[in-house]
Parts: sequence; structure tokens; C-alpha cells
Amino acid sequence: MRAANAALTLGLDEAGRGPILGPMVLAVVALKPAAAAALSRAGVADSKRFAGPDAHNARSALVPLILRHADHVGVRIVDVEEIDAAVAVQGLNRLEQAVGDELISHAPYARRIVCDGERLFSPLMDRYPQLEAHDRGESVHVAVAAASIVAKVRRDECYARTWQRYANLLALDPHVPRGGGYLNPATRSFLRGIVEQTRAIPPEGRRSWPWDFVADLLR
Repeated sequence: MRAANAALTLGLDEAGRGPILGPMVLAVVALKPAAAAALSRAGVADSKRFAGPDAHNARSALVPLILRHADHVGVRIVDVEEIDAAVAVQGLNRLEQAVGDELISHAPYARRIVCDGERLFSPLMDRYPQLEAHDRGESVHVAVAAASIVAKVRRDECYARTWQRYANLLALDPHVPRGGGYLNPATRSFLRGIVEQTRAIPPEGRRSWPWDFVADLLR
């Protein structure tokens, strides 16, 4: 098995570490050199490089191509309860490292593992001597860029379902999610509307994040 997969590079990335609303998603993608070259030519790049109203559609259109070319794709959705529990006792970094380890251990052997986040994932080098942890790992190998797209698309799908769940309650367009769950004006407005209607933090909210902007509604 190891000899057969000696040409594989495994990329690891995450999406949704920072939002106050919704899960975090980690993904791994394993590519042989020819597949990596094909995905590069097709425009697979860091998910953050896709911007504007069509960004989600552009990323989503690349996912079937990634699935077709990859030897392996693994995805792990980390729900808000798991995030809150980890933040309370050990921090988000340890949780991400544990999930990354889980994804790597379930992937086929790869001669090279490239992770996005030097400080975050370098502790895994003790378990995987072929592992490299880089800031902006998407620029190091397209496998990381592919993982970033897979993770981001899944994360955005999760957020869209949360938006749709409350859209009718708040008289919002269910097909146009705003804010992405990050602590920006659109997400704050969305959450204030939910709390005004329910007088509670929604179950999709990370309680380990600051909720001072709705404190007046929770008294």
C-alpha cells in the first residue's frame, strides 16, 4: 500500500475557525502529480481567492472536479458543542490538531503531507515525519488549495441551512445568506433578530464566543 501511494501528496485545511455561528470544517485531499497539475490548470486555488457574489458557485463548481481527480477526500464537520467544549478546557488549536490527526490517519499513506498553518499543525510532525506545516499552505501545494475549497463549500452549505432555518422568522430572503456567521454587521443583525424573536442564543451559536451585542436582549 505504501509503495503504491508513494506519489501521493495529502493536503489539509480548515474553514470556519473564526465564526460565532455554525460548525468548523476540516478537509484532506490526496493527489498524485498528474491530478495536481490538472487541478492547477482548472483554477483550483486558495478558497479565499474567490470573491464576490459568485464566489460560492465558483468554488462549488470545482468540487466535482476535485472529487474526480483525487485519490482520497476526507471531511470532518466539527459541531458547535464540540467547539465550545474544547475551548473550555484545552483550546481550539488542540481540537483542530486532533481532528487533523484523525483525518490523516484515515487517509491513504502519502509521501508528503502539507498542512495550512505553521504553528497550528507543526505539533503533528511528531506523529508524521513527512508532514510540513506552512502558513499559506495553499500556495505550497494544490492539494491544500483543494482541501480549502472542499472545506469552505461544506462550511458555507452548513451556514446556508442555518440562514434558511430562521429566514422566514425574520422576513429575510432564504436564498441569500449574509455574513457567513462571522462577527460582522450582517451576522450581528441576523443574530439580534433571532434573539429578539426567541429570547435565547440559537443552538447553532458558539457560546464560547462573545455575545455582548445581544446582552440587552437576554436579561
